Amino acid sequence: MGSNWILAVCLHWMGGLASASFYVPYRKVKRWSWETYWLMGGIFSWLIAPITFAAILVPGFWGPISEASGKTVFFTYFFGVLWGLGGLTFGLTMRFLGVGLGMAVALSYCAAFGTLVPPIFLGTFGGLVSTTWGLVTLSGVFVCLMGIGVSGIAGMSKEKELTGEAKTATVREFNFPLGFAVATFSGIMSACFNFALTAGHSINVLTGKLLAKEGGSPMWHGLPTLIVILLGGFTTNFIWCLLLHIKNRSGKEYLVPKAEPEELGIITGVDGPGYAAPANGSAAAAIPNPSPLPLNYLFCALAGTLWYLQFFFYTMGQTKMPLKLKFSGWTLHMASIIIFATLWGIFLHEWKGTSKRTHAWITLGLCLLIGSTIIVGWGNHIKAENTKAKTVKKVAWVTPADRTHHLTPRLQAKGMSIRLK
Repeated sequence: MGSNWILAVCLHWMGGLASASFYVPYRKVKRWSWETYWLMGGIFSWLIAPITFAAILVPGFWGPISEASGKTVFFTYFFGVLWGLGGLTFGLTMRFLGVGLGMAVALSYCAAFGTLVPPIFLGTFGGLVSTTWGLVTLSGVFVCLMGIGVSGIAGMSKEKELTGEAKTATVREFNFPLGFAVATFSGIMSACFNFALTAGHSINVLTGKLLAKEGGSPMWHGLPTLIVILLGGFTTNFIWCLLLHIKNRSGKEYLVPKAEPEELGIITGVDGPGYAAPANGSAAAAIPNPSPLPLNYLFCALAGTLWYLQFFFYTMGQTKMPLKLKFSGWTLHMASIIIFATLWGIFLHEWKGTSKRTHAWITLGLCLLIGSTIIVGWGNHIKAENTKAKTVKKVAWVTPADRTHHLTPRLQAKGMSIRLK
């Protein structure tokens, strides 16, 4: 299947938009604890959506998973479990930093580690620094890393400028030092998703053969691998949410249409990554009210499906990336998430009340991230042009001997050889 870096960038950006938007439906969930809506949304993103999409698009999707070696399946699942830890603390990041800043910091780390570690581990990093296209692509990665520092400066500026009341108006528990530390851990652990994709490469190969046999599109070859990875993420999140249900006695929220007053208090970070917001924003208003169960389930299903679609589009985008530049797809994906998340943060007024200086920092961060995607795309373009040029030089024109004197000057000028018929 041929590469097309423009289509690859577009697909990664579609995945980024889905990922940056997944947390917004959760804001519409009423009178549920964090562990309730997080697990319900996770059931859709980690189980229902990946199996459904694979079943529709990949005939016999379970075959490649069962045919792969036990080692491949184990490490694909294991890195999925570690990625699940990043997902858990990602919820805390949103809680302490808000959607815009939280995603910017966590995903910048995720972009850096997820992009650079696989080529270093596979021993291909040296080949990158010895070529023009490799250096250009790596420079795009480092421009993305600069977004980490700029986002951090914007966050510190916001914390200094806003009063406690202004901070909690949009992010109730805004805490930049704690949030930045959690975001760092979350970003590094979340990068394990890319490690899991690398570990599951042989499943992709088997799926590609199956699709070729069945006449399916090779763009779906990564869907069975996602099932294994996301099952690992489900394991981590299910165990943690179950412990929180037991501790907070919140398991009945799935069925009981009323919330008890004692369940409406703020849960601290020690209790887990979540809280149940008091009605009308005050503990005094904590009166049992009907919980809109159908809407809660609907919004969780929407959030979970959006979360999955980021990986759906990511695997599609990777099929269009040149082989030696597939590592940069993670940077494109993460940068696009940060861009759209920052825009969501602006739309949700999380930066309201800050100075022009802070706005300038966040704008600079956006420009750097957009620039990083352009630079990585440029590196892809240079690689594609170099590959095309090398291919042309290897072409041999087969012709009768009596016509070579007419063709020799033109063909040799183009770097083509002549082989006599």
